[in-house]
Amino acid sequence: MGELANCPKCGSLFVKTRLRSICDACYQEEEKAFETVYNFLRKKENRRSTITEVVEKTGVEEDLILKFIHQGRIQLANFPNLGYPCSRCGTLIREGKLCVSCKKEIQSQIEQMEKEEQFQEEKEKMQTYYAIQPKNNEKR
Repeated sequence: MGELANCPKCGSLFVKTRLRSICDACYQEEEKAFETVYNFLRKKENRRSTITEVVEKTGVEEDLILKFIHQGRIQLANFPNLGYPCSRCGTLIREGKLCVSCKKEIQSQIEQMEKEEQFQEEKEKMQTYYAIQPKNNEKR
């Protein structure tokens, strides 16, 4: 069962579900926008359009087009010049959440942290502890 919420776009009250996070009126607007974008991209001469060109020619906001891509409603395999920004640096990518350079950088940082952690563990193991020697005049 859904919960009562305000629509993030228009502020009206609606029942929020797992499938729909906006009110019915805004959902209908999004569906019209999707049809506009999809009909534009279906034309053979428009299949090589970039996201900027799609925004200019259809009048649909870039964020909404990116939402359609993330939802899988627009398949990037069919449109070679479309992409979405890397979550870290904003470079246009076609799959995943990070571009190749960000993945490599994060992986190298992880490896560096693992090396430092391993060095600290070895350092702790190698510490020498000295027992206190009793003085010569003390009796045991």
